[in-house]
Amino acid sequence: MHAPTRLAFTMGDPAGIGPEIIARATRRMAPLRRDGTAEFIVLGSAEALQRAEQALGLPPLDDAGQPFYRLVDVGPVDAPVPVGQVSAAGGEWAYRAVAQAAARVQAGEADAIVTGPLSKEALHLAGHLFEGHTELLAHLTGQRDAVMMLAHGELRVTHVTTHCALADVPRRITPQRLRRVFDVTLDALHALGVQNPRIGVAGLNPHCGEGGILGTEDDAIVAPVVAEYATRGISGPWPGDTIFIKLRAQQFDAVVAMFHDQGHIPIKLLGFHVDPATGKWQAISGVNITLGLPILRTSVDHGTAFDIAGKGLANEDSLVEAAEYALKLVSGQRAAAVAAAAATAPAALSS
Repeated sequence: MHAPTRLAFTMGDPAGIGPEIIARATRRMAPLRRDGTAEFIVLGSAEALQRAEQALGLPPLDDAGQPFYRLVDVGPVDAPVPVGQVSAAGGEWAYRAVAQAAARVQAGEADAIVTGPLSKEALHLAGHLFEGHTELLAHLTGQRDAVMMLAHGELRVTHVTTHCALADVPRRITPQRLRRVFDVTLDALHALGVQNPRIGVAGLNPHCGEGGILGTEDDAIVAPVVAEYATRGISGPWPGDTIFIKLRAQQFDAVVAMFHDQGHIPIKLLGFHVDPATGKWQAISGVNITLGLPILRTSVDHGTAFDIAGKGLANEDSLVEAAEYALKLVSGQRAAAVAAAAATAPAALSS
């Protein structure tokens, strides 16, 4: 029997909804802690978390008198953090939580990171000039070739490029980068229990360039690399305006998108649930997963929601889904390691 999977939750910006959704999610997932499936470590501002729990009327201990998580306060940060506002102090709290969580995973003290939302603006005000979690974690781990996957239920999308200007996308689509994205996407699907993955690759240009009339990148760069992976279940390029319909129809287990909005829009459109009568969000589901790093990280697929912070309106669904994805991925990686060890053991004995 495996030891519990240790999930390090980072609060994100304490001025946002991070404290509220962590407070709710750790209670909702309490059965996983009680049955030994998981352990929860929360890193961030103890004051912000306790304030959120009190406002929500949540008990500090479960029915057995046990805490719902182990708290690591990453302060102190001298400046106050005004709830619902962008501040350098909020960015500093968020940065320290991620940095300490990454260090714990690298030291073998946690198995995966589940990140709450941070503000890129606040992060920059604090002097940490990263475009987001993916780039920050790449810096902290010394790995510059990370890959972003978005997931909503069984719908999964990885990205060749993410946080860059649209004008820079074509030059970043190289054979080397495509192979990297294909490889980590296959690895992730295997870890999630997909035995024979089917991956569709979206074209960069409208209609995949129409034979070069609307752009040459799909024929000249993307198609030859896809052909290298044809026997491994990868096909394309497929037109970007129809490939996600095929994904939703379960013709693919994942799609590789060429740029940020191409992959983000369909997943968020399906994951954000809106009350048609009021136009307000009822719930947000979806997971952001960072692949290709020496540490595993999943995250909510939404922002800090400063406008509703501290009002008790935040929904924890996306954070719970992110934690569940982390548990699946850790379990899959452990199973793969056991299988690899078993496969090499007979060879070692015979030698």
